[in-house]
Amino acid sequence: MEASPLTSQGRVPRLCAFWPLRPSPERAAGKGERMPQYEGSQASIHYEQTGDGPDVVWVSGAGGTAGSWDAYQLPYFRQWFRNTTYDARGVGGTTCGRAQPWPIEEFALDVAELIRGVCEPPVALVGLSFGAGIVQQVALDFPDLLTCGIAMGTGARSVGWTWDYQMAEIDWRRQGGRLDGMMAVCHYAAMYYPARVLGDRELWPKLRDELLEYYTTDTAEDSLIAQWEPCVTFDQTARLPGCRVPLHIVAFDQDVQAVPQDGEEVAALCPAAEYHLFEGMGHCSIYGHTHDVLNPFIKGLVERHLVAGEGETRPGVRP
Repeated sequence: MEASPLTSQGRVPRLCAFWPLRPSPERAAGKGERMPQYEGSQASIHYEQTGDGPDVVWVSGAGGTAGSWDAYQLPYFRQWFRNTTYDARGVGGTTCGRAQPWPIEEFALDVAELIRGVCEPPVALVGLSFGAGIVQQVALDFPDLLTCGIAMGTGARSVGWTWDYQMAEIDWRRQGGRLDGMMAVCHYAAMYYPARVLGDRELWPKLRDELLEYYTTDTAEDSLIAQWEPCVTFDQTARLPGCRVPLHIVAFDQDVQAVPQDGEEVAALCPAAEYHLFEGMGHCSIYGHTHDVLNPFIKGLVERHLVAGEGETRPGVRP
């Protein structure tokens, strides 16, 4: 395991004031247009692509959509890469007729089919939260499709605190409960960002308004069981020791959704993994808090494996 060189910087990162689920200007301008769909074996997958260059595919966390990366990642990465974002089954424009529950292996199959269909593999696969678990599953099931996997706020299984709080969320919905309005905003904001972000008296009202706009929709409630349940039931501990794809496990020391110990376990199990711990960041700090730090770091990882892959007989796979 290797610690990130950016772990301790002795500064408070620059704050920004927009929630990632707000549509980008490009998306807003195209509202109402038919968006591209890829017909996979189990799902009709809504996806979007922007930029030119080697392929980077982004996998959102539970409840997130293709638009989750619009505000803070795509303006930066489309200068160098072709970026593919998509709605996982259960949200947005992706549809799936298969009965729930959907195991994480099926979410990974959707990504693999999308990569084969609209990208030029091997690709760099980047995910956050549940998306990070999907990244790891693709690396296990479809290693030849990847140059590397970058998994942020992740784990190898759900245990302890991560099991308890996710099951509490799921059971609450199964009993007919909901979280709406300001209750949802306050509940989830405390799980997304460090206290110093919430305590910023200029930033918090802006974050609050952006979150409130999102939580007035049914998106989070409708997707919660479908996408959170595989976060609880998955267990990759037996297979990670055999993973051949270079994995970068990115943890945040203020993350209360995916505690750093969970990421440490993934890195300890996987011989092809490197562990990177960032201080002063929470589960969603990449959205509007420390994207100016994390975006260049991710770009450097992607470029490292593009160079390393040149001349290999099996692209993206270490012997």
